[in-house]
Amino acid sequence: MARIDLNSDLGESFGAWTMGDDAAMLEIVTSANVACGFHAGDPAGILQTLREAARRGVSIGAHVAYPDLSGFGRRNMDVASADLRAGVIYQIGALQALARVAGTQVRYVKPHGALYNTIAHDRRQATDVIEAVKAADDRLALVVLAGSPLAGWAREAGLTVVAEAFADRGYTPEGTLVSRREPGAVLHDADQVAARMLRLVREGVVEAVDGSLAKVEADSICVHGDSPDAVAMARAVRRVLADAGVTLAPFA
Repeated sequence: MARIDLNSDLGESFGAWTMGDDAAMLEIVTSANVACGFHAGDPAGILQTLREAARRGVSIGAHVAYPDLSGFGRRNMDVASADLRAGVIYQIGALQALARVAGTQVRYVKPHGALYNTIAHDRRQATDVIEAVKAADDRLALVVLAGSPLAGWAREAGLTVVAEAFADRGYTPEGTLVSRREPGAVLHDADQVAARMLRLVREGVVEAVDGSLAKVEADSICVHGDSPDAVAMARAVRRVLADAGVTLAPFA
């Protein structure tokens, strides 16, 4: 029987500014990538999200990022290795402490935004993040873009690797994500997205922007939590997968 994890980026509200509907998403997803304060999230809000996740049995991951609150972690940064490693360790440690208070624990790491995209192909920064994860807790899995060089680098270093696909993002024929600056980068039709994800689980392919089929083998599917239609899209994906007999369960 087919099995897949469904994850979302949560804990991203900051003070008076609300980002996404964490409570609703936690009723749908099986894993929560929780912000660690570098790109989004404040301590009280992060703790609340962790408590709600613990209550629902949702697995927790540290959503580490570049130090970029004003850019929401989506701006490329050339961070020195020592700073990048220390920053990732710092974020994991902060979330681990909050998770203990919430009655849960951090089980994996998923980089956010520009950091995620950069280390998928940049060997130097990828090595920094891998070393930071191992230094913080080498039992943590690392979530990576399916098919990226990072997957091999992380496995070679001894980390457990989780390949990820994106429900609401467009794909190139090569199986990479369409840049957010390009047409077709973000998908909004919940029924279309759900059908695409069912095909992904069954056949290991996603329809690319040119109509061809891109090979994407994934252990987890992400639905971004900060888009206006995120909850409806996540519900549609979960419903279609469950109705087709796919088991939805956390990978960690």
